[in-house]
Amino acid sequence: MGTSAFGQSGVRLTQDDLQKRANGVLALMSFSIVPDITTSALSIGSGGGTAGSSDFFMTQLGGGDTISDSVPIYLEGVLAASRYDPTFIATQGAENRRIPAKWNSLSATGGIGWDFKLTDELKLRPIFNFALGNVTSDLRAASWYVGRKTDQDVAFLDRGSLNAYGLGGSLMLDWEHYRPGYEVDVELRYSDIRLQSFDSSAAVKGKAAARSANLWARYRAPTGITLLQRPLRYVLELTHTEFLGDQRGVLGFDRLTAIGAGLELDSSAYNVVVTRTRLVGRYVFGTNVSGFSVGLAVSF
Repeated sequence: MGTSAFGQSGVRLTQDDLQKRANGVLALMSFSIVPDITTSALSIGSGGGTAGSSDFFMTQLGGGDTISDSVPIYLEGVLAASRYDPTFIATQGAENRRIPAKWNSLSATGGIGWDFKLTDELKLRPIFNFALGNVTSDLRAASWYVGRKTDQDVAFLDRGSLNAYGLGGSLMLDWEHYRPGYEVDVELRYSDIRLQSFDSSAAVKGKAAARSANLWARYRAPTGITLLQRPLRYVLELTHTEFLGDQRGVLGFDRLTAIGAGLELDSSAYNVVVTRTRLVGRYVFGTNVSGFSVGLAVSF
């Protein structure tokens, strides 16, 4: 009798928690649609197991380059995957239950730009960006209620889907200072991409603005060791990002800084597709957050 009454009266989430989290997950997706070393591998733990807590993990793979000096078209692309594990509080009359969910996200971003040469070493690069993302919900960890009558907001949690597209642009200053003994690259970038949901489950609709300002700098110089008939270089990096849109504060910080060091292997002396391979370890820190990551990059 008790089980039947629970199934007939419906279950609702407290305080419109689902819509708030849906808007939040679009804000989290906005971290993944802009190329950024500071968020290319991001893992945030809830630090506790309390009701309403959540874990977040994201990884990003991307790159960009200009076709050639004679064809100054710049192309970039980013693929990203993330997992967001929110915990909801559902009510049925006087009864409360915790519903752990798993939201998995995939997104892809493309960009096309044009290099305007200001000097021999400095370029101004406007970029048009477009993005597509999807969030799916899985309730296998809380299958106690599957098959029962639920209100629309809870029903989304079981195999629901949130689709989003993004349109916007970026403006970049790119300085390349190359000398026989060392190489310096500095990029200053401002990005503004707007995410909007479409063709999603009826209970969730949302939008988010991915706005950020990023400074990235890299220094490369020979170590004095020769490998593959080319100098083995050491690499130093500095990256700082200010989050200005809906990402700001959603994970507890407004900015991230990364300091990195590593090695670069030059294979251009051989007839291979990959000309350089770079392994860099990075220490990432911001307000109330810090961590370490290792990145692998290749040049063609």
